[in-house]
Parts: sequence; structure tokens; C-alpha cells
Amino acid sequence: MIKWVQQHIGQKHLVLLMSLMVGILSAIAAYVLKLFIHLIQYLINTYLIAGEHYWWYIVCPMIGIALAAVFVRYVVKDDISHGITKILYAISQRKSIIKSHNMWSSLIGSGITIGFGGSVGAEAPIVLTGAAIGSNLAKLFHLDQKTMMLMIACGAAGAIGGIFKAPIAGLVFTLEVLMIDLTMNSIAPLLISSVTAAAIAYFTTGFTPMFELTTIESFTLGRIPWYVLLGALCGFTSLYFTRGMNYLEQHFKRIGNMWVKIIIGGAGLGMLVYLFPPLYGEGYDVILQLFNDDPHSGLMHSPLARLGDSTWVIIGYFSLVLLLKIVAAVATNGGGGVGGIFAPSLFMGAIVGFVSAYLLKMAGVDVPVVNFTLVGMAGLMSGVMHAPLTGIFLIAELTGGYHLLMPLMIVAVVSYLTIMLFEPHSLYAMRLAQKGELLTHNKDRSVLTLLKMDSVLETDLKTVAPDMTLGQLVKVIADSKRNIFPVVDANGELQGILLLDEVRNIMFQPRLYNRFTVAQLMNYPQVVLRHDMPMEKVMEIFEDTGAWNLPVVDEQKKYLGFVSKSKIFNSYRHVLVHFSEE
Repeated sequence: MIKWVQQHIGQKHLVLLMSLMVGILSAIAAYVLKLFIHLIQYLINTYLIAGEHYWWYIVCPMIGIALAAVFVRYVVKDDISHGITKILYAISQRKSIIKSHNMWSSLIGSGITIGFGGSVGAEAPIVLTGAAIGSNLAKLFHLDQKTMMLMIACGAAGAIGGIFKAPIAGLVFTLEVLMIDLTMNSIAPLLISSVTAAAIAYFTTGFTPMFELTTIESFTLGRIPWYVLLGALCGFTSLYFTRGMNYLEQHFKRIGNMWVKIIIGGAGLGMLVYLFPPLYGEGYDVILQLFNDDPHSGLMHSPLARLGDSTWVIIGYFSLVLLLKIVAAVATNGGGGVGGIFAPSLFMGAIVGFVSAYLLKMAGVDVPVVNFTLVGMAGLMSGVMHAPLTGIFLIAELTGGYHLLMPLMIVAVVSYLTIMLFEPHSLYAMRLAQKGELLTHNKDRSVLTLLKMDSVLETDLKTVAPDMTLGQLVKVIADSKRNIFPVVDANGELQGILLLDEVRNIMFQPRLYNRFTVAQLMNYPQVVLRHDMPMEKVMEIFEDTGAWNLPVVDEQKKYLGFVSKSKIFNSYRHVLVHFSEE
């Protein structure tokens, strides 16, 4: 079949056909994941929670975390957390290869975690699933790396379009978060995947938006200052979300024992859910309650309900829920569960908007609570993901609130600008940026990211030993075509470099052949590069030192080869041509 396709279908038509297939499969995967989560939740509510046995809400999250952790450890035997980061890594390394098990492992792991009440979202796992479908389908048909990258994007767009019934958000998500270049060759496949997945979602779950709203007030110019204020609050909350979650994740990583992680994460999440029931699960039901201006439901079954249901109690209660949501999410994933930050960011955004509206009303400002709750979701998503367009269109499509595009834009842009003052990378990209492995919309940086040390390393230089005499050195020079000679000891460690120009004036004087040794003639290089340095850092070093050639060593300081600025420029031009092709 593959041979027939290669012989009878052109490359452009094959890409369009595959984007359709990826969209269909991604939508089916999203539908299966939703069914799986709802089945588990139905069984828990019917057989465990029935009869007001609410203490099961404490136990169930730990059971889900334990089952997911065991599944990942003993069945998958691979790390499947941080799905979006894995996609960014696959793209930035220019391999565009995602392991085949990701087409099903994230579905099962996240379904178990969320179905049992894990305080995370299903969107990042389904995006990884869609991307894995695209990558492996492209690999099956022996497509090149650039087309594989496009198929990954199609899978991600299809996953967002399918799980949210949001085709526009699926498209802009790939452009902003996955940083795929918008070209004429990429726009059509991305649209096909996203629209196809959304159409299948409409067919399977109906045309009703995820959050159907009927009480939205019209936008008025007089409320613009308050939307700007809300945008700034969303930006600072996004900063708290990003740095707080990253900080807590680092602490969980230091725990080596899987069972200790499960106990700490499960017990911590169970206690939080007991005190704050809105932290149970994805939190979409709580968002619906806030849209209906029914915050009192969030206090139900909580020991804190005895404090009453006054406005100040509601504001204080949901403010604590807002602060503790990242703790609950990290406890879920850090303990061994599988889930993403889409749902937590939407959840926290809704609370920021809701609490802000309540405070403004208490101060005598007439603002619509539902509108603020809605646009707050866009603000948090824009800030956390550094993706204002995704936040704008996703919330518009989730709620049907297209006539609120103006406040959505104001809040999303202000939130994005606010967090950019403090944090240049999203939570997804932060880990890769720290390693210099992040692909960005800056083409120069992207090309340097795609370049690897191995591709520019020159190993044809002849090495010399420190105790070698000038006479022996002359014989090596006679057999060499290069004018640089790395000085390496018996252990392979770099001791220095010797340039031909520095010995040219004495190399034709035989009487000096036994007087000088290489150790006396060599110099130590200005800078020694490590083989794991990102290429962008390498180019900065070349510019700062003014050098044209620099040696490369490994962690043990053993000599590996040389890198020249000219070789980097040649490789840069080659990659740039490939990277920029339409």
C-alpha cells in the first residue's frame, strides 16, 4: 500500500490526505478519552459516592494516582508526563519522532488519573496523542523530517479541535505554542485536520458549546479600564502559576521512591479535596457554577461551609482555591498521575475573573460577573501558555461568546504583556529553553537550535603530544593539511593548541629540533567548548572572543575535535534553505 501511494499520489496531495486522516484519528482519540473519563466518573458516583459517602472523594484521587503510576512504571516503562513539552522537544531536535506508545499510553494514563479525580486536565495528553498519531503516520509513509513536523502539528490541531470543538483554536495553538511557521504549505493541512476533528466532535457530542452561556452582557466602552485591570491580574496570576508549578515540580523530582511520591501526592491531594471540593477533577463543573453565578455550590460538602455563605466567605474561599490549585495539580502529576495544565489554567482564570468581579461590585463598580469569569479564562490561558490568540479564540469557541471578542482581546493581550515582563518562556517551553533546545519564531535562533555540535565538529586535525620535539612536530606538519594542531596528553585530555604560524620561523632550523618541545611552543585556547553546548551559545562565544576556531571537549575534558565559524556558517545556510522552503 505504501509503495502504491508513493507511486500514484504526489507529495502535496499525500500531505493533504494525511492531514485528513490525522484529523479523523485525533478526533476519535479525543472522543474515546472523554468516554473513558466519564465512564470512570459514572462508576464512582454510582457505586461509591451514592448514599452521601463523600469520604470517597478523598480516597479516589490517591487510587487514580497509584493506578496511573503503576501503569506508567510497569506497562509503558517511559515518562509520558509534560505532553506539550515532549512535542516541543521532538520538533526542536529536528527528529519530529514521537514514540508509538504515545498514541495510546497518554489516553489510558490520563483517563485513569482524571476519572478518579486528579486535579489536572485531559487536553495536553490528547494533544500528545494526536501529535504521536501524526508523527507515526508520517513515519509509516516514509515522509521527510519537515513533513513529519507538519503532521505533528496537524495532530495537535486536530486534538484541540476535537476535544474542545474549537477548530480556530486548534489552528492558532500550533502557531503560537508549537511555533510552527505559517506558510501556504502548512495552513491548508492544519485547517483540514482541525476542521475535520471539530466536525467529528460536533457529530458525536452535538453542536452545543462546552460552556453554553445565555446571560452574557454586551460589551461597553466604559468597562475597558476594568478589563485592563483584570488582564494585569491574570498576568500576575499566570506568573504565580508558572513559577509556582515549576518550583513545586522540582521538589517532587527529588523524591526517588515511586511509592513515596504516590503517598505524598495522593494524601496531599485527598486532604486538599476534602477541604476544597472544587479541586476535585478537572473543575469544569465548578466553572459552570460560576457562569451561573452559583458559587455557593462550591462550598457544599466542605468542612468550611460552617463559616457561612456570605460574600466575604465566598471570596476568601475561592481565593484559597485559586492559590491551592497549582498545589493540587502538582500533587497529581508529581505523585505519578498523568494530566495537563489546560484545565487548571481555565479553572484558575474563571476564578480570577469571578473574584475580581465580586470585589469590584462590592466597591460600587457595575461589572458583569459572567463576562469577567469568561474573559478571565482567556487571560490565564494567554499568560500561562504565552498564547494570546489561543486564549481569545478558544474561549470564544468554548462559550459561543464571539460578541465579546473585544474584551477577550484586551484581557488576553494585557495578561500576555504583563507576564512577558517577568517570564520570557511559557511553562511548556521553560524546560527546553534552559537547555537551549527550544525552537522559536526567531528564524536565526531556530536554525541555530536545529544545528547540533556533531554536525559541525571537525575531527581531521592531527593531534600532537606535549613531550614531542620540534623535529617530530615538523614531520607531523608535513603530513597535515591544516594549520592547527591540538595538543593532547596520553589520557586524551586537551592540554593546548599549537598554530603553524607560531613555529613557522623556527621549523626550518634543524639545529633547534631537539631544543624545543611542543609543551614550550603551545598556547592554551581562549575558550574551550563543551560538546553539549547549544549552538546559539557557541556563536555568542565566537562573537565575544573574536576567534575563528575553537576546540571541543567532553565532560572529562577529553579532546573531541574543533569547531570553526566558517563550518557553522555553511551548515547554517544549508539548514536555513531547508527550514524556509515553502
